[in-house]
Amino acid sequence: MRPPVRDPEFSRTASELADDTDPYGPEVGSLPENDFSQADLQGVNKTGTTTIGISTAEGVVIATDMRASLGGRFVSNKNVQKVEQIHPTGAMTMVGSVGGAQSFISTLRAEVNLYEARRGEDMSIGALATLAGNFARGGPFFAIAPILGGVDDEGNHVYSIDVAGGVMKDDYTVTGSGMQLAYGHLEGAYEEGLSNEEALTIAARGIKAAVERDTGSGNGVYLCEITEEGVDIHGHNEFDELI
Repeated sequence: MRPPVRDPEFSRTASELADDTDPYGPEVGSLPENDFSQADLQGVNKTGTTTIGISTAEGVVIATDMRASLGGRFVSNKNVQKVEQIHPTGAMTMVGSVGGAQSFISTLRAEVNLYEARRGEDMSIGALATLAGNFARGGPFFAIAPILGGVDDEGNHVYSIDVAGGVMKDDYTVTGSGMQLAYGHLEGAYEEGLSNEEALTIAARGIKAAVERDTGSGNGVYLCEITEEGVDIHGHNEFDELI
């Protein structure tokens, strides 16, 4: 017969337990902190970026520039696709650190696929925006501020998601380092009831306005057109054919 195990951790008396406020509660650990220095952050690939989302009468149009940089001072890539399809009728932009944005998009795309597999229907764009905000607020995604655009049974939607997980819906929105320049153009050019073709021209002009002055944006434009039929993304190195 084996002798009883006498572990002092499990055989404490009432007086010994008195100093423990919750002896039966779970032991909660902690996640390691991101100990990034400013020098470390200078070597992170960032999109810099200008991204635009416009809701139209026919769907949604998204436009982004094509430049990635190191610390905003050195161009590390001239052909970055900063808008990705994450839903049968939805897409999201990349803003901030490239690694964080790529991980964020992959995670959301997986959640959309799981939702469809489990329920036999597509997730609504509003639910996807809420999920994205929750992930941005509580997840390990570093320095992101994307735009989500999509079409569902309830209409055409454009959401901006900030680094703290705030979700805001609007007729049009701009994020990134060139946002002030692009917003100036959109304020004068946007009107209700735009067609997708009209919005594509306006969005391309907004990106061009940003790349002229913002060092974090440049090298062309990716245009994304979303309708109830799906998502179409195509890149252009020159603006002349678009505006």
